[in-house]
Amino acid sequence: MRFDIWTGKLPAQAVDCIVIGAFEGGELGETARTVDAATGGRLRRLLSRGDFPGRQGDTLLLPDLPGVKAERTLLVGLGAARSFNRRAWRRACTAALSVLARTRVRSVALGIDPPSSEPLGNYYFGRAVAEITGAALYRTNDQKTGRKPPPPALTSVSAGPVSASGAAAARRGLAHGAAVAEAQKTQRDLGNLPGNVCTPSYLAQQARQLARRYPSLKVQILDEAAIRRQKMGCLLAVAQGSEQPPRFIVLEHRGGRSTRDPIVLVGKGITFDTGGISLKDPPTMDEMKYDMSGAAAVLASLQLAAELRLPIRVIGLVAAAENMPSGRAIKPGDIVTSASGQTVEILNTDAEGRLVLCDALHYARRFSPSAVIDIATLTGACVIALGAHHTGLMSNDDALAEELLAAGRRTDDRAWRLPLTEEYAEQLKSNFADFANVGGREGGAITAAAFLGKFTQGMKWAHLDIAGTAWQGGAQKGSTGRPVSLLADFLIRRAGAGAED
Repeated sequence: MRFDIWTGKLPAQAVDCIVIGAFEGGELGETARTVDAATGGRLRRLLSRGDFPGRQGDTLLLPDLPGVKAERTLLVGLGAARSFNRRAWRRACTAALSVLARTRVRSVALGIDPPSSEPLGNYYFGRAVAEITGAALYRTNDQKTGRKPPPPALTSVSAGPVSASGAAAARRGLAHGAAVAEAQKTQRDLGNLPGNVCTPSYLAQQARQLARRYPSLKVQILDEAAIRRQKMGCLLAVAQGSEQPPRFIVLEHRGGRSTRDPIVLVGKGITFDTGGISLKDPPTMDEMKYDMSGAAAVLASLQLAAELRLPIRVIGLVAAAENMPSGRAIKPGDIVTSASGQTVEILNTDAEGRLVLCDALHYARRFSPSAVIDIATLTGACVIALGAHHTGLMSNDDALAEELLAAGRRTDDRAWRLPLTEEYAEQLKSNFADFANVGGREGGAITAAAFLGKFTQGMKWAHLDIAGTAWQGGAQKGSTGRPVSLLADFLIRRAGAGAED
């Protein structure tokens, strides 16, 4: 895919199709008005007849408009003008690109004006266009045997209008957005694979392939024997019920000559989660193949850092295992010893993500990190609290938390901070071990983070619970690629890699 900006007048763009927006009631945006003027008012006459209601996501493809160089003009509904915001703008762009992906259009110039009430800036405008394009053109890596539709013909997208003074920032945003879109594709492809394909060993293989592809990446894979030597008793306890052996992945990006303490990203890599002996209910259990989405986000983020050659050091840690019931599986009441030496009473074997993460978080200490961020589809409680809209964020460091929240706001990949005070850790008390792995129903997302907090003392740490945001169910079931955009913005900003206009 080629990305660029367009300047000047949209009707003069030499592309296969131009895209403009119209509000309900027939109101045209600034760029659309220039197209209407070039056509001698044909757009206004069409809208005045009520042929295009302008509802959000409506589309109408118009061929051979007079005064327009492109052979096609795509009209996209923007909804009510009074409620037009960045989310509505994104939805309009997505609708346009999704429609064009089903045509033979090869090149398009987007002319949907972003909302003035929520300005993007030139850099983030470019980034958003490239990311939206990648998401709209994504095709699920399904394993259907029937004839597949042809791939989209679209190979060129230009975005505008952009002023001459903002051109460099917009092009930088497009380049970064294209890399983010590719990283999101990596996460989505991994997440969409079935659990009999995407095993812990498969994740390790994908990390090796990334290291072969990018010179700045190096990889180390710890097999079960090496994991045992690291005394990762919690990770081994989760894995012991499965025929699939666990893997611990260390993937490191060394950018430039950076001597700063590294950023460590830690991913939950449960490639399938039955709940273990605390077996889940059968409905939607198939979605537990997405329980490795945190691991996929870490691998995708390391790919992004390498693709953009970010001048920082980033280390990805993935604790990969399968949580299965068997005669060897851990049981409620069992006590295991973590890599930190702390003992954990297993009250619920379906609270396994925090067990594999705690050993990974302890492993992160050896790198003296400037920041540690774990990413995990950790709790159903977070879905109840925040739905599918915000990633849950908990942290022991206010500055780090605000960095992540701001990255989410800038990229519309938003997170919401939940409290993490000492009262929640008290719910984890155990009569038989240092603490239990669950603390009851109340505040379940927070008590899970409080458990992880027992292994992060002295480090600047943040926890992203992506259980509600990493995938969607229903007819459009599949991985969403979140929170790669948020993490990308965090890393780009930390690298000082030109995120400003």
